[in-house]
Amino acid sequence: MRKNAHRAWRATGIVTALATAAAIASVAPVQAQATAPVPARVTAELSAWITDGWGGGTVTSQPAGINCHTTAWDPYGSEEPPWNPAGICTASFEIGTTVTFTATPDPGSYVSFHPTPNPVTVRAGYNFTWAMFCPEDGLCSAG
Repeated sequence: MRKNAHRAWRATGIVTALATAAAIASVAPVQAQATAPVPARVTAELSAWITDGWGGGTVTSQPAGINCHTTAWDPYGSEEPPWNPAGICTASFEIGTTVTFTATPDPGSYVSFHPTPNPVTVRAGYNFTWAMFCPEDGLCSAG
């Protein structure tokens, strides 16, 4: 009777072990997927630099993030130069994003140099574009 009892126990133990291993194998991948960490977004800063051409205008980005404005100024006038530029001139974008810029002059000014480079593909490190606005009366620091 002992042999039969021992063999029965051994067979039951093997069946139980196989059933447990099968259950773990079917559940483990689902649990691993559910708890996998979400990769963090890696961003870098991108700046719009408006050179001092003495004209006024705005540089905007697509996708949105940069909306940078400079005010026209007469260097031979009696007024102090305005604090320039105003608005959001630096923004963070996900690395690999292609950002396109638009330069819009204020009334009485024109775009002397369109945003360059344009578009910009954001990379790790320093990213920028620059533009220049000049007054329509011909007075421009870039000549």
